Amino acid sequence: MRAELEKLIDLQKTDTHIRRLKQQIETSETRRADIEQEFEQHAFSIREIQNRRDGLQTARADLEKQIAENKVYLERADRNLKHAQNQKEYETAMRETDALQKQIAAFETQVVEKMTAFEEVEKELEERSDEINTIDTKREAALKEFDTDLAASKKELDSETKKREGVFVTLPAQLASVYNRMAQRSRDGIAVAEVINGSCSACFMSLRPQMQVEVKRGDQIITCESCTRILYMPGKEAQSEASAS
Repeated sequence: MRAELEKLIDLQKTDTHIRRLKQQIETSETRRADIEQEFEQHAFSIREIQNRRDGLQTARADLEKQIAENKVYLERADRNLKHAQNQKEYETAMRETDALQKQIAAFETQVVEKMTAFEEVEKELEERSDEINTIDTKREAALKEFDTDLAASKKELDSETKKREGVFVTLPAQLASVYNRMAQRSRDGIAVAEVINGSCSACFMSLRPQMQVEVKRGDQIITCESCTRILYMPGKEAQSEASAS
């Protein structure tokens, strides 16, 4: 019976590992998307800064164009002022000259503001230059590592599944049926539970002293009185507790 119990323990460990591998594979698309999303957020923040820089450049160019146009108008207004033939023409030219000078001054102030903002954005981009220059490479590396790990998990799943089949076929039919029934019934797939500190590690129910002794002995299949899982105690722990008692 000890040999059969050892097979059950080995089978449970294999099934737990298989369950974990399946979960990794089943959630792989979501986890891969999370990696891509993380890099996309970094890329988006960089593009946002670059767009802000480009916007400042465009705005500055537009202002400088308006300044140039207004200076042409100002030259014309100055000529009109010099050649005014009456008071009305003089006052009109003066008002136009004053308005244009104020407009040019306002535009020039805005140009300075755009230049200052542009320098700040350039500084921010410079500080993130390493991230900007390596983001695509790091993204490809992260996805490649993920795909490699996923392929390894699939390969390991195939190996563990074959291992499970090899162990399972050596179990007595009745014991195999009991194991399968309990594994399928439990949410966590646990049919064989370790006894830790005198309690079932699956449902945490304390075992009666006599039952603990029987589990330590390991010469028969003992099930938990609470959750009905098959109980076992690792060989070294059972030996140490037996020695202590």
